[in-house]
Amino acid sequence: MNYLAHLFLARHSGAAMVGGIMGDFVKADVTGRYPIDIAREIQLHRYIDSYTDSHPAVKASAQLFPDGRRRYAGIVLDVFYDHVLSLQWDRWCDEPRQAMLDRFYAALAEHEPLLPDRLRAMAPHMVELNWLNAYDDFASVEKAVERISQRLSRNGAQLREGLADVRQHYAVLAQGFEQFFPDLMRFAEERRATILAP
Repeated sequence: MNYLAHLFLARHSGAAMVGGIMGDFVKADVTGRYPIDIAREIQLHRYIDSYTDSHPAVKASAQLFPDGRRRYAGIVLDVFYDHVLSLQWDRWCDEPRQAMLDRFYAALAEHEPLLPDRLRAMAPHMVELNWLNAYDDFASVEKAVERISQRLSRNGAQLREGLADVRQHYAVLAQGFEQFFPDLMRFAEERRATILAP
C-alpha cells in the first residue's frame, strides 16, 4: 500500500516503477511472464514488504496500536510512511516528486497491456487525481485508508480507527520512519542486484 515508497525505490527506470507498483497486484510466480525489469521489481516489492514488516523500528511502531487494531497497523503505517516520505521528499531525492510521478504515469501508459486488471482499472483515477503527489496532506492519508478499508471484507472500521492512533503518536511514528527508511534503501539496492541475476 506504500505506493510512493515503492516508486521511489524503483525510480531508476519507468519499467522498474511499473513493476514496483505491480507487486501489490500480482501474486503468482512472475518468472518468464514479464520483461526482466518489471519481473525483478515485482519480486523486490515482495522482499521489501517482508523486510518492512520485520524491521525493529516498524515493529516498535506497530506496538503503539492497541490490540484490537494492531493487526491492521502495517497497512496504516504503509500509508503514513508515504506521508512522511512526501514531507521529506527533498531530503531523500534530488528529482522533484511530480517529475518522478510524471515518468511513472508515462510508463504506466506504455506498459498498459501488461497491467493486472485491478491496476489497469485504478490507473486512470490515480493519474487524473494525482493521488501520489498529495500525501503531504494528512487528509490524503485519511482518504487512502478509507479507500483501502472499503476493500476489506470485514473490520474496515478498525483500519479507519487506526488513524486515531497515528494522530496520537504522530511524532514517534515519524521518528520510526527516519530510523527505518535508510535501512530500507540499502536493503533494496543490495537485494535488487541478486534478483533474477543472469
